[in-house]
Amino acid sequence: MPSLGRLHLITDTRPGCDPLGVLRAALAAAHAADATADLVVQVRVEDDMSDRDAYELTGRAVAECAAYQVTCLVNDRLHVALATGAAGAHVGALDLPVDAARRVLGPAAILGATARDPATGRAAVAAGATYLGVGPCYATGTKTELPDPIGPAGLAAVAAAVDVPVVAIAGVTVDRVSDLLAAGAHGVAVVGAIAAAADPGRATADLLTAVRQRPTGTDNGAPA
Repeated sequence: MPSLGRLHLITDTRPGCDPLGVLRAALAAAHAADATADLVVQVRVEDDMSDRDAYELTGRAVAECAAYQVTCLVNDRLHVALATGAAGAHVGALDLPVDAARRVLGPAAILGATARDPATGRAAVAAGATYLGVGPCYATGTKTELPDPIGPAGLAAVAAAVDVPVVAIAGVTVDRVSDLLAAGAHGVAVVGAIAAAADPGRATADLLTAVRQRPTGTDNGAPA
């Protein structure tokens, strides 16, 4: 299983967005910074996108990532992950249970699961998750109907309870990365911090710099 990068770019496929254009800018920036190993792309599509459109978008994203040897995952749609040859997937609270997702993907795939408290995190790891997406850490407008933010303290509680990487999500900005890493995050996941930036490439470079400046002794490991 490949190691897990520290900056997770989640695609934004809402109307008016350009997920592939943003992806290409991020990949180029990571390559220029010699930091492609630290970048992970997670293809997340809107619920009303057809499987055919999701398959075509994901296939293009997987190919773009492969050219840079960047890990590409798929949110929720496990069949699309399998069909496109993605490295794995991420499941949320309302998606397939983690143990079922593991059976679908097989033992070698990267499998992320969402958690916001230690008990949920431990259960997800026991069921086969190789990393946890933890949050919402801060308020965000990218996704609606989220529970209240847990902040760095809530993230720290989850990180202390598990032995897999935790990736902070929701409301992450470059200025907040240091606090999240100090709380025990292996890395951060972002949507708007890159997709909504005036210069997605520059935003990617800045976030990569931030996640690579790790506080001493805070990393709880990565799958190898």
